[in-house]
Amino acid sequence: MKVLPDKTPVVTPEASPDVREVHFPVGIVGFPEHRRGEIFHLADQLPFQWLRLHGPDPLHFVVIDPSGLVADYAPELFDDDAQALGIASGEDAQVYNIVTVRDGPTTTATVNLVGPVIMNRHTGIARQVVVANHGQYSARHPLVTAG
Repeated sequence: MKVLPDKTPVVTPEASPDVREVHFPVGIVGFPEHRRGEIFHLADQLPFQWLRLHGPDPLHFVVIDPSGLVADYAPELFDDDAQALGIASGEDAQVYNIVTVRDGPTTTATVNLVGPVIMNRHTGIARQVVVANHGQYSARHPLVTAG
């Protein structure tokens, strides 16, 4: 979810015990000029984490590690994506999924399982990809519905 400036909570990587620098050589979908940032968490917000991107206007996205969310989630990368990221095996990859919160009569939160952010654990190079097995997943996997 892109958190708009008026909704961006006061969170900074400095408040987190674990900050990971990340570099997107081509930006992320819709924001090609945002290429550098950090992924960090605050203890009271886990399992949610923050992806903060630097650019003309800083962006904040809520992301989540899908391992505890979808038991059988096994995203497959296209060879070009794996090569661009320098990923030779699953141990090289860290997967984050972007969370979207929609307000309305009911508040819903969904997770994009089709277009995860894949990061090389060793280099911090990342890319938002469309997984090769996209037909098995939803871009709006339900996380929370509250009325």
